[in-house]
Amino acid sequence: METLVNVLHVVGAVFIVGPMAILPMSAMRAIRARNASQVGLLAKSTNLFSLLSLVVVVLGFAVMGMTDPKEKLSMTTPWILISLILYAIAIALSLALVVPTLRRAAADLESAGATPGSGAANAAPRYPAVAAGSGIVSLLLVAVVVLMVWRP
Repeated sequence: METLVNVLHVVGAVFIVGPMAILPMSAMRAIRARNASQVGLLAKSTNLFSLLSLVVVVLGFAVMGMTDPKEKLSMTTPWILISLILYAIAIALSLALVVPTLRRAAADLESAGATPGSGAANAAPRYPAVAAGSGIVSLLLVAVVVLMVWRP
């Protein structure tokens, strides 16, 4: 059972947390292309994957609970605690900054009557906020992966 939960945790990290980090990067391209509908869809997808990433955390707790008691793992184990804090910051940034900013960018593009491919000077509304927020989220998630593998 431990192996199954471990596999589900890793698969979830790859196929749920991965898109949570990567979809905003695709949205930035859609913002530059002035494609309001695609930006809106990517905002919804980023929101969904961010929420689904909680499943990976739950599976992580299951893995922790199934480990050999000799390892003495708990939420207060430094690398686990730091990982949880970094993840909490990442999901908060994703849900409170990146997703709402993507939604506003889609609305801005829609209200401006943007058409995909039109190269107006203000073709990238809210682009810097999306870039900064999603970049920080990605860096935090990379730090979590390093801690999970390294286990200092």
